[in-house]
Amino acid sequence: MKSSLEALEGNKVKLYVEVDEAEFEHDIDRAFKVIAKEVRLPGFRNGKVPRKVLEARVGLAPAREQALRDAVPQYLAKAVREHEVDLIATPEVEITDGEESGPVEFDATCEVRPVVTVPGYGGLRVELPSIDVSDADLEEARAGELKRGGELVDVDRPVELGDYVTLDLAAAREGEEVLGLNTEDWSYEVGQGWVTDDFDDQLVGASAGDELTFTSTPKGTEEPADFTVTVTAVQAMTAPELTDDWVADNLGEFDTVEEWNESLRESLQESKLAQARQQLVPSISTALAGLVELDPPEAMVNAELNQRVQGMVQQFQSQGIDLGQWLNATGQEPDQFVESMREPSAEAVKVDLALRAVAEAEQLEAEPHDLDAEYARMAMQYGQKAKEIRKAYEQNDAVPELQAEIRKSKALDWLVHSAEFVDETGAAIDRDTLLGHTHDEDGNHLDDELDTPDSDTDAGSADEEDSKS
Repeated sequence: MKSSLEALEGNKVKLYVEVDEAEFEHDIDRAFKVIAKEVRLPGFRNGKVPRKVLEARVGLAPAREQALRDAVPQYLAKAVREHEVDLIATPEVEITDGEESGPVEFDATCEVRPVVTVPGYGGLRVELPSIDVSDADLEEARAGELKRGGELVDVDRPVELGDYVTLDLAAAREGEEVLGLNTEDWSYEVGQGWVTDDFDDQLVGASAGDELTFTSTPKGTEEPADFTVTVTAVQAMTAPELTDDWVADNLGEFDTVEEWNESLRESLQESKLAQARQQLVPSISTALAGLVELDPPEAMVNAELNQRVQGMVQQFQSQGIDLGQWLNATGQEPDQFVESMREPSAEAVKVDLALRAVAEAEQLEAEPHDLDAEYARMAMQYGQKAKEIRKAYEQNDAVPELQAEIRKSKALDWLVHSAEFVDETGAAIDRDTLLGHTHDEDGNHLDDELDTPDSDTDAGSADEEDSKS
């Protein structure tokens, strides 16, 4: 087989493939063996009819057609490997010669992953939640704990933010009840922002005994509903006075307000740090995607979108939720549900392209020991042997993509240790604290408390591994 590559406009290339007649003859032999299993002739066992007999009975054309159908994809795959074509969509194949006799020639127009540049990635600025505990944070935490020890008392006045109201709630669309929004004697804290965007605004100023009617769009849906809300009671929370005695009586592990404050501050520090770390990779990804000016290829976006939809469907199934009923309850059409994931899918494609660009620019490679470690990790995850995982990847030419995923993971780790982190006000966030760096006596960096997630380096699930085998 001979092949050559021609670059086309955009992110496309054309592969030219020529298979000589002698080589293709083996494919015709295999095609006749396939046909032999489908043809029954007296005196011959099924699948054992000789080629000469079949050729005399059915002719050469059906076998040649079968050989083209079976062999062209294999020759195309071989050419793709030889020229390291990074396909992102099924190629358009045109057989240009050999359909009836002689050598076989075909060309394939291939859409490939574009190579992008991401200027400014070295000075990436990433905004995260502040990891500092303010006096306001501490006061809010104290108030929340005191509220748990408080009491609700009836008040003879209109509803205010922070009050607790008892409601009879009904919501309908075109006369049909909206699932989950019809209940009686529901206790609700005004200001939580539940039900609809303006639900709390409707309640503020109402009094016990009032019936409210309004139209609004329930959270998580796109279709408005007609609401009828009856306020049956209005109560306010009275919190106890914060004293050493209250702390000692209600929080047994502390004797004074000062001790409790110190513990609260430490707990809040850990919580805020965990929150910032949780948003670290998503925030880096969003910032990185913003540096990619290229519109992501539609083929890549659609592939990513399809994976997201399938993942969501599987998640619903695992939780025993009927997708159709959920869509009805949230007022969504199937097309709306799918399209809602298109924008994050496009961003994910930009992140993929950008991470590959960073890996290339920083010369981050997937070394043999990286592959060995990944095979070992997947072996533990899927309960298989590492050599079986390796064999599956090698037999299915999946090693290059696994190497690409490892390089992307290294690029992400490089960004984590190179980006500038700031809070909502623009104040710098200490990198050592954020990443959990520890140092020796000379100030040398020892390790990270934070483990950077892999960029999908487990390139297949257990089912995918089985399919590769």
